[in-house]
Amino acid sequence: MLSEPIDLSLVLPAYNERASILATIEQAFAYFASRGIRAEIIVAADGDDGTRELVREAAASRRNLTVIGHEERCGKGRGVREAMTLARGSILGYADADNKVPITEYDKIRSLLAQNYEIVTGSRALAASQIERRQPWYRRVGSKGFYYALQAVVRLPGISDSQCGFKFFQRAAGLRLFELQRIDGYMFDVEILALAHRIGYRIVEVPIRWHDDSDSRLQLLAGNIRNMIDLFRIRSSTREHVSAKAVAEASGARNE
Repeated sequence: MLSEPIDLSLVLPAYNERASILATIEQAFAYFASRGIRAEIIVAADGDDGTRELVREAAASRRNLTVIGHEERCGKGRGVREAMTLARGSILGYADADNKVPITEYDKIRSLLAQNYEIVTGSRALAASQIERRQPWYRRVGSKGFYYALQAVVRLPGISDSQCGFKFFQRAAGLRLFELQRIDGYMFDVEILALAHRIGYRIVEVPIRWHDDSDSRLQLLAGNIRNMIDLFRIRSSTREHVSAKAVAEASGARNE
């Protein structure tokens, strides 16, 4: 018997998210059911707090729920990349496991994917974005500094918010990008957008609702040093990974 078609594969990268993961999953499935979207959820859960085991138990009685991951922290980029190899949907995407962006914001994404944009990504930096709880002032200052560093090192024209964890892809584009993607940490978002820009995929940002969760696990100094190293890696590797042939193939597929 053939498996049912899947409209959307949603990846939820998680690191020790036992407290919130089941609520996020149930809210997502309820939303998809209300919109008539045939969806699957793949949780990429690193850590040792029992998140994987909790989701695995839920998956025993919930169709189209899968969990993968590692006890050690292998990185958000690696988790999403590994999950994408399992995805069956015609649309591929990922969102934060702690629901920083309500899943109902997918209504905005969906309408633009229907216009055949290859990538639709949420942004917290557009005029119409709704920030319900802001980050602490020092993170806001750091984010502004990061934006200027990003544009100086990698250059992503037209991108106001590379790090919003609410991104969706047409299947062919998503599979191509995650096949090329190599960064394991937080800068994988930048790498994905840089690869897409190099290939020539059409990217559109949409304003979203977002709230800060005051995550104290983020390491400001060490994390920012790693992020800058990764930005330079992305700049040097993007042209190497995306050949002229790949650019021509992507352009040809779009024009078919």
